[in-house]
Amino acid sequence: MHEKTHNPLIHISKRSAMPWYTAWAIRGIALVAALVVCAIVSVIVTGEDPFQIYATIFEGSFGSSRKVWMLLQNIAILLCVALALTPAFKMRFWNLGGEGQMLVGGLATAACMILLAGKIPNWLLIVLMVAASILAGAIWGMIPAIFKAKWNTNETLFTLMMNYVATQLVAYFIILWEVPKGAGQIGIINQKTEAGWLPMLFGQKYMLNVLIVALICVAMYVYLKYSKHGYEISVVGESERTARYVGIKVGKVIIRTMLLSGALCGFAGMLLVGGTEHTLTTTITAGRGFTAVMVSWLAKFNPIWMVLTSFLIVFLSRGAGQIATNFGLSPSFADILTGVILFFIIGSEFFINYKLNFRKHEAKEG
Repeated sequence: MHEKTHNPLIHISKRSAMPWYTAWAIRGIALVAALVVCAIVSVIVTGEDPFQIYATIFEGSFGSSRKVWMLLQNIAILLCVALALTPAFKMRFWNLGGEGQMLVGGLATAACMILLAGKIPNWLLIVLMVAASILAGAIWGMIPAIFKAKWNTNETLFTLMMNYVATQLVAYFIILWEVPKGAGQIGIINQKTEAGWLPMLFGQKYMLNVLIVALICVAMYVYLKYSKHGYEISVVGESERTARYVGIKVGKVIIRTMLLSGALCGFAGMLLVGGTEHTLTTTITAGRGFTAVMVSWLAKFNPIWMVLTSFLIVFLSRGAGQIATNFGLSPSFADILTGVILFFIIGSEFFINYKLNFRKHEAKEG
């Protein structure tokens, strides 16, 4: 007996290369849809005019000059971490340890500020802070790289584990340095002398951070696109077998790239401790090590496009926070709105990479 086969109603297939403007148009549609859904949710919860809610989102980032500078600062730190993770991701080394690498960089910075303040000139203290944070982050990134290169361990689990180790290490030193004893926190480091605080430029506290990260962004673009190391990273990411065939030492590339990735994450920790917060906590990174994964991925590992994706995520996050503040809602409500927005943005990537093919009705046999 002949059995009739039924094709599925929907068949998912991989898209061919899509023009960049079409891809960004899809992302734009997803963003608009996300804002509409957020407005509906906010109207249901607050009963306010949706246009007032949109105005509140804008106010969260551009309501005052201070908010604008806070926006730029948050973009700079998030972008710095995303740039740090990108070389590893292009190599298909899934470095989820950005949080830990930032924390140890911040810990090294705080150690210099606490132990060396008043003993050496301030310019030398800042130089040592930079060097210590880069070294600490590089070591933290190198450890899982060595295990991956030598014994092919799972880098995802390894780097996540290193995050927890870094968090507990920071927690230990916070108790060691807490002021006053029993407070459970360090407080503002060198508040009176401002030793180790990064200097202001043109009267702006965050200007130096923004300029430094802008330079790192350009340098990373050139490094990945035009340097020999960038070429080797791309080849290893495409196929380790091909890389070995053409004479690239894969283990060396893995370790070298993770040294760079960890070093930049550690430097981002220094920018946080020395340039923004002037203190150290176990939550100072605020999840940027994980958010940066999304920033890098959405930009297709292109450092220039990461500026836009960083802005988008920070802008929407601050807007959601402003809604919660203005309408007296729980801070968790801001997280809900941010989650809805990110869901739509990430979901748009599916339609950029894949297409849905619906089953055509088959003609009935006579």
